[in-house]
Amino acid sequence: MKKQSSTKFWISFIVASVVFLSGWFLFWEVKNGHLNSLRAAIGFLPANQETKTDFQTLVSVAQSLMDTDGQEKTYLILFQNNLELRPGGGFIGSFGILKVLDGHIVGFAVHDTGNFDGRIPDTVEPPYPMKETLNIPSWKFRDSNYSPDFATNAAQAEMFYAMGQGSERFDGVIGITSDTLASFLSVTGPVEIPGFPGTYSADNAVLDLEYQVEQGYEKQGIDFGDRKSVMAMLGLEILERAKNLSMDKKYELFQVLLDDLHRKDIQIVFKDDALQSEIEKAGWSGSFDGSWNNDYLYLVDANLNSWKSDYAIKRSYEYTVDMSGDTPQATLAATYEHTAKSRDWFVKDYQTFLRVYVPKGSYLSAVDGNAKDPVYGEFMGKKYFGTLVQVPLGTTKTVTFHYVLPQDIGRDVYDLKIQKQPGMSDVPVHVVIIGKDGTKIEQRITLAHDTVLSDEE
Repeated sequence: MKKQSSTKFWISFIVASVVFLSGWFLFWEVKNGHLNSLRAAIGFLPANQETKTDFQTLVSVAQSLMDTDGQEKTYLILFQNNLELRPGGGFIGSFGILKVLDGHIVGFAVHDTGNFDGRIPDTVEPPYPMKETLNIPSWKFRDSNYSPDFATNAAQAEMFYAMGQGSERFDGVIGITSDTLASFLSVTGPVEIPGFPGTYSADNAVLDLEYQVEQGYEKQGIDFGDRKSVMAMLGLEILERAKNLSMDKKYELFQVLLDDLHRKDIQIVFKDDALQSEIEKAGWSGSFDGSWNNDYLYLVDANLNSWKSDYAIKRSYEYTVDMSGDTPQATLAATYEHTAKSRDWFVKDYQTFLRVYVPKGSYLSAVDGNAKDPVYGEFMGKKYFGTLVQVPLGTTKTVTFHYVLPQDIGRDVYDLKIQKQPGMSDVPVHVVIIGKDGTKIEQRITLAHDTVLSDEE
């Protein structure tokens, strides 16, 4: 019975948070064939144009899943725990296979990646510095999301799935971080689960669940195999509340989950080119922007052997561009504050492999505060500097990169695109732009989603 409840939870959670994101209203409108009236009604929504466009995209996604022309569609779901941050969003502790036929869920199964990886041969060399830091002989499914581009991660996950004798062929891949749970609770309000201590709220649910399934179950006399039953019970209670929300509250849930999409806590890749084009335009694909041709910045962390320490890490960035000299000079300072004071089952000294993606043609002149010498590479038309960063408990560490930008940066107009890593908490960013004439422009932002800044703003 517990297994059935768990399955129902994950099915409902995926459908509610990803597939039919606007909630039960959208679901029934699409199911009953009211798409034309729904599309017409979108124009009258009390929302800005971006939200209306988002809603249009959701209608298209829902329509494609509600009407599959009698063909079964299969989707790979990656559950990413961003308490253990990885470039694609978080450690992949489990994955699901969801099957849809003309709007009906016809199959769903959740698999533990630790167990599944035992079926994959030790033949793929891990990317640097995974072998040294994780002490693993080969690269496998659970660590597959090592790229800043979700489509690349999706393809890598599919490759490992096939290597593990997985037989399904997928019509799409969806990545979800743990923060989507907090999104639901921020609208439904706190939830209590009979038989389990405490109250699960948007502020504490992810951490309390982590404790429950790792430590608390033993003190409560719960069998190891049943320790995750609280997740199913919590999910069912949240979804029951969501179904009974007022229309205003359902619309609030819709907006909160849209924010998750733009923050990349939900990332989507469909094999259908037309549908994926809409996902790309909406900004929900988790794409690395290799086509941006002005200044560019993307900081990507990979928590390597630091347990769930990202819960205790606060980040901030300072970026200065000086175009007053012969060549544009850039200085980037990434600061990590480890707020935990002592080691326990959850946190320890923090260690991350930080990659900084910058315009191609840039070159690094110096770096300070790093634990190992930097490495270099290129990806999708950008260059990166990568280095290991170590932050002991209760300390603050700043890693500073000094590099030269390509000569043509800022020649006519200066624009800076900063991309946000999936699963990462909001980061305060201080940008200083020194123009050719020495004038200085300062901007302070909170990096919650991909952002473009200009010296004209």
